[in-house]
Amino acid sequence: MVRTQLHRVWRGFFAVGLARILVGCGSPPPPPAPPPPAVTVSRPLEREVIEWDEYTGRLDSVESVEVRARVSGLIESVPFKEGSNVKRGDVLFTIDVRPFQADLDSKIADVAKAKADLAQATSDLKRFQEAVKTSAVSARDLDTAKAALDRTNAILAAAEAAVAASRLNVEWCRVTAPIDGRISNKRVTEGNLVNGGAGQATLLTTVVSQDPIYCYTTVDEASVLKYAELAREGKRVSARYAKIPTFMAVASEKGFPHEGVVDFVDNRIDPGTGTVRGRGVFPNPDGFLQPGMFARVRIPGSGRYKALLIPDVAIGADQDRRFVLVVDDQDVVEIHPVKLGALFGELRAIESGVKASDRVIVNGLQRARPGSKAKPTEQAIPQDALTLTAPGSPTTQALPATRSAASTSPATVPAGSAGETR
Repeated sequence: MVRTQLHRVWRGFFAVGLARILVGCGSPPPPPAPPPPAVTVSRPLEREVIEWDEYTGRLDSVESVEVRARVSGLIESVPFKEGSNVKRGDVLFTIDVRPFQADLDSKIADVAKAKADLAQATSDLKRFQEAVKTSAVSARDLDTAKAALDRTNAILAAAEAAVAASRLNVEWCRVTAPIDGRISNKRVTEGNLVNGGAGQATLLTTVVSQDPIYCYTTVDEASVLKYAELAREGKRVSARYAKIPTFMAVASEKGFPHEGVVDFVDNRIDPGTGTVRGRGVFPNPDGFLQPGMFARVRIPGSGRYKALLIPDVAIGADQDRRFVLVVDDQDVVEIHPVKLGALFGELRAIESGVKASDRVIVNGLQRARPGSKAKPTEQAIPQDALTLTAPGSPTTQALPATRSAASTSPATVPAGSAGETR
């Protein structure tokens, strides 16, 4: 009896243990689904753009003059400050004027003598004309008097010409600035003798103009052909027949803050380098730009056209295919293959694959999965990311306008609108 009860007790313990084991080996409840990944989306910017080609060049002055002595003599003074700005007509050097002044006085005296001789010859001719009427003098004597008058007239003219030449020498003793600009150092100082005249004239200093200033650059033959095709198709005006806009920056500057125009293209391609020389002219009222500086320049590489722009970082790559991730109205991620256009700073033009109303993922691409939901936060594309070079400026508005294939509903962009920085 006792053994039967113990057997029942052990059988109960075994049943309880087995139940506990069976409960412990059961499948746990499934974990909760993760929340949709947070992403940042932006709608494409629709803007009028111009593609720009970049080149390097050197600045040069519009006018550069070597100041040389025109008369020989002793340098008495050099009143200018080296490296300063000078105005046209400012006195730069003075040469000892005394020998030239003495020569001028002598020439003036010769003029006075010639005038006296002319008065005498005129009086003699009048007397001979009256005397010939009464046959008091011969016709030969009258002819001699006329010749004497002509001779004194010629002597007077020569004397007056000599005075004019001598007066020039006196004026040239004051060497003045021929142009407005910045002057170099003194090549000759006070007390030195200088040579004047043609051929061996002494170089005294140089003056270069500052405002405006040129920027010379070279363009490769392939680009020249591209511009010619664009001009032939009416998509871009030729720099040979119109002043097209150009933008420039020196080494210390960001962006392209200086606006000018292309005013010269050479008449042939250099067969040695395969390039053609071009030139832009830029205002320089404060003299910041100096001849000889290295510069970067931009010129239009297309006409004006409307484009959809998105941040370049939003574009993914799958081998040779480019795509963007778009969040639809149900917050489901879709993949859109795209055709890329030109790059404008941090923004890329999209020729096909997106619309202006699409919400493109610009941040969180690694977390988003096509076909799955996402948690989008929409923000506008920052305007300072748009580094277009003033497409609303008067000079760029003069360029022909073309339609882009990506522009399905072009929007009008007012001139000088936000984001159109130089």
